[in-house]
Amino acid sequence: MFRIIHGIAVIVALFTGQIATAQDTSDDAKVQKFIDSLHFQTGTVAIDAAHATLSLTPQFRYLDAQDAQLVLTQLWGNPPGSRALGMLVPTAVPLSDPKNSWAIVISYQDDGHISDADTLTIDYDKMLKDMQEATHEANPERKHQGYGEVELVGWATKPHYDTSTNKLYWAKELAFNDVREHTLNYDIRALGRGGYLSLNAVASLSQLPVIETQMQKVLTMIQFDAGQRYADFSASTDKVAAYGIGALVAGAIAAKAGLFAKLIAMLIVFKKVAIAGFVALAAVLRKLFGGKSKLATLPAPLEDEAS
Repeated sequence: MFRIIHGIAVIVALFTGQIATAQDTSDDAKVQKFIDSLHFQTGTVAIDAAHATLSLTPQFRYLDAQDAQLVLTQLWGNPPGSRALGMLVPTAVPLSDPKNSWAIVISYQDDGHISDADTLTIDYDKMLKDMQEATHEANPERKHQGYGEVELVGWATKPHYDTSTNKLYWAKELAFNDVREHTLNYDIRALGRGGYLSLNAVASLSQLPVIETQMQKVLTMIQFDAGQRYADFSASTDKVAAYGIGALVAGAIAAKAGLFAKLIAMLIVFKKVAIAGFVALAAVLRKLFGGKSKLATLPAPLEDEAS
């Protein structure tokens, strides 16, 4: 396994720049060889497991599930087990660029048809405050488990649901105690007949203008297959999900689905990053929806292999 982060090389550079340069060159060569082995796709891509297709613009290339897993685990250091069905990679920014590279992890959850009846009544400002409180309250437990503290600063992009396309998007600004630059977590949910397609990107907050523009393009690329669109729902035969739009934004279902390999570019740039909201999830659910969470146990945060 190799990483773009040259932590050891930086330490060695204090003693000899020549050794550090040689190490960097060697690592860069390994990274490029790995990237050259990937099978990038363009044009129209079928996501069979989600009953959907992506009509890619020239600004993006696609990696299938196998290659996406390799990128997540071998290049970016995530633990194995992600449910990623694929990955979108910006054409203009090579994966080998440790500071600017980012990508979109694609997954699908088939919990049933998600009602959007609550979209007109959701108070996203109140939801944000509840999420902020829950995230803050969970910091002692995160610290106890050996992970850095994190604060949910606010919406980088306020949640928006398009009733004509049945697509939802939002972005959060996160602050980690050991990272100077804030983190951007950008999410898209495209609702289908029996579930939703999830597209998640994580990057530095300074990349928001670029990612905001590109993610808006991604929204137009997503299309469910005939018979699997949101409008094809049949109340007499189809399963209905036990949650609505609010739960998607709050993050409940992301935890349930095991979608924890969303670090993407942040794992390239920083050695220690812990995604916000895992330990805080139960508290968020209680604040937003009342009662106890139906999730008996919460998955552990991502392991930090680069100490």
